[in-house]
Amino acid sequence: MADGTFPTASRREVLAGAGLVIGFSIAGKGEAAEAGGKLNAYVQVAPDNTVTIAAKNPEIGQGVKTMLPMLIAEELDVDWSAVRTRQADSDPALYGVQFAGGSMATPLNWDGLRRVGAAARVMLVAAAAQGWGVPAGECTTASGVVHHKASGRKATYGSLAAKAASAPVPDLKTVPLKDAGDYKIIGQPKRQVDTVAIITGQPLFGIDVTLPGMLYATFEKAPVFGAKVAGADLAAAKGVKGVTDAFVVEGGESLDGLLPGVAVVATSWWAARKGRDRLATTWADHPNGAQSSAAFDARAVELSTKAPGKTERNDGDVAAALAGAAKTVEAAYAYPFLAHANLEPQNCTAHFKDGKLEIWAPTQNPEPGRQLVAKTLGIAPEAITIHLIRCGGGFGRRLSNDYMVEAAWIARQVGKPVKLLWTREDDMRHDFYRPAGWHFLKGGVSASGEIVGWHDHFVSLGQEGAFARSAGMSPTEFPARFLANYRYDSSLMPCGVPTGPLRAPGSNAIAFVVQSFIDELAHAAGADPVAFRLKLLGDKPMVGEGASGYAAGRMAAVVKLVAEKSGWGRKLPKGHGLGVAFHYSHLGYFAEVVEAAVDPSGAIKLVKVWVAADVGRHVINPMGALNQVEGSVLDGLSVALHQKINIVDGAAAESNFGDYHLMRIGEAPPIETHFIKSDNSPTGLGEPALPPVLPALCNAIFAATGKRIRRLPIETELLKTA
Repeated sequence: MADGTFPTASRREVLAGAGLVIGFSIAGKGEAAEAGGKLNAYVQVAPDNTVTIAAKNPEIGQGVKTMLPMLIAEELDVDWSAVRTRQADSDPALYGVQFAGGSMATPLNWDGLRRVGAAARVMLVAAAAQGWGVPAGECTTASGVVHHKASGRKATYGSLAAKAASAPVPDLKTVPLKDAGDYKIIGQPKRQVDTVAIITGQPLFGIDVTLPGMLYATFEKAPVFGAKVAGADLAAAKGVKGVTDAFVVEGGESLDGLLPGVAVVATSWWAARKGRDRLATTWADHPNGAQSSAAFDARAVELSTKAPGKTERNDGDVAAALAGAAKTVEAAYAYPFLAHANLEPQNCTAHFKDGKLEIWAPTQNPEPGRQLVAKTLGIAPEAITIHLIRCGGGFGRRLSNDYMVEAAWIARQVGKPVKLLWTREDDMRHDFYRPAGWHFLKGGVSASGEIVGWHDHFVSLGQEGAFARSAGMSPTEFPARFLANYRYDSSLMPCGVPTGPLRAPGSNAIAFVVQSFIDELAHAAGADPVAFRLKLLGDKPMVGEGASGYAAGRMAAVVKLVAEKSGWGRKLPKGHGLGVAFHYSHLGYFAEVVEAAVDPSGAIKLVKVWVAADVGRHVINPMGALNQVEGSVLDGLSVALHQKINIVDGAAAESNFGDYHLMRIGEAPPIETHFIKSDNSPTGLGEPALPPVLPALCNAIFAATGKRIRRLPIETELLKTA
């Protein structure tokens, strides 16, 4: 929640036809959700024993439409083959927070959703026991059947559903849960429920939504972020066959909301696109037009030589420690703006009728979208219905809902159902980019090979002491708290480029810097990079307390495991190198090793990647977990090798995959993943595997060539030896 709290649990049940429907609410105001309103159930048991389970969170490819129902099905004690899933609509009164981000689906729902399955099971058992006149405690369940061993009687859930619906709902806090040793679904690999539909091209995504009488729209915005429309030839656009309307949207100044632009509406998307091509839109001057990546780079270097704007953390006496160090290292690291590059461009379908708005949106964050639309259109949030549609990729981009408010505004203007679809160029040039950043580091090591001082002057984006979205770094970021002498200063540059979270926000850049510089210090100390890291982690199992605590023991364990599995220290062919890195983010502890080869032309070959992870005592769906780890690793490697958004004259220079390259299949290495099952609650997997692979690759390149990578993406020209 915005205030840092999490929703509490409540429950309800209702009879629907001849089946049992169990609703489980995690509304933000607890029991307030019990009073009135429509019921949207989690579990429905039909007479034929089919069980339909709702998936509450948006599905963006991370597998929650499979994983979350698995939690309910496990405790309900049904066979997975009998389960059908459905995507829940956005309904905060029933489901509380529904979003896809921060790898939080598992930690926020692990306990609650298992309990709703257990509650349904208890009600079914109660119905059977009452009918047989036996104590419920004498009954057991298996595969959707209640058994009474003493009498040999049994009854299917389907036959009990109608009677169970009238049974008292048990207290979710006290329902008995299975012992982990009895799990039959949790921990077993399950294919994603939509896989067949996806590979056979069935309509699942936002881009596939169709409604009777639906029109299509494009929305042109200024290349310079936030600039207003100076002029547009609306008549020319309306002259295109199929175009039904074209109009200017005044918009506002917030880069997160409805910006100025020109909408073109037509009976087909292609007609809308052709009409847009005729607009000849001109744009007013805007201060953001003076921005550029080159100017940010130059200003960052300038600021690095001045007193910092703020000291974020200052432990010990770093200056004295560096002055007394046996060896010191100075290095400047930088990383660029990045686009999310979803394969499905942003889109949304909306229908405004009789003062109410219905939206079909591939969004990661529906409730803020509802609030944004309500505020912008001046209507009550209760008048807006949002249907959650599968996203063709998210990676954090669809946490912002600018495309949703654009579709809603156009639909109200037109008075008919409208599908807004961005072009690929719209998507690339109007992203909420991963922020660029610059780190100016000084470190020192002792004669015995220990880090004695660390200073990071982080030049980032923001103003008035506040970082831009996703542009900050925590004062507790590793190696803070692990060093007696640690200083972290920050200086900020005003930025009119829209920024936002990208997969493993913050960590996807910070890990590159921190773990690369640790490698530099290990080299200066003449130490093995793995042994050096283990020494830095120390022998305390936990550093810090509470939510900000860092389980150093868990991290050391994954470092040791990945070193073992990768054969760390083995002899390699000429031109090959092994690089190691670790990072803690999104409650996950990950260490990774990359083997890379660099030939005399500077070309990089990714030989193999090893991953060791600790995400708690259970990996709910091992098949989905591997998908997430491998996808994260490939994402990170693609970022390191290829990706960069250049801001030129206030606009993104890149516009499509021709100039914003993604990793190709032929570049992808084999990935070997190992999980440590630690005695900790299970956590998410969508993001924490990404950050370590960037520095692991860069450290492998150093091991192979002796050349350090301090700026991304990697410039292979600098690696040439012939």
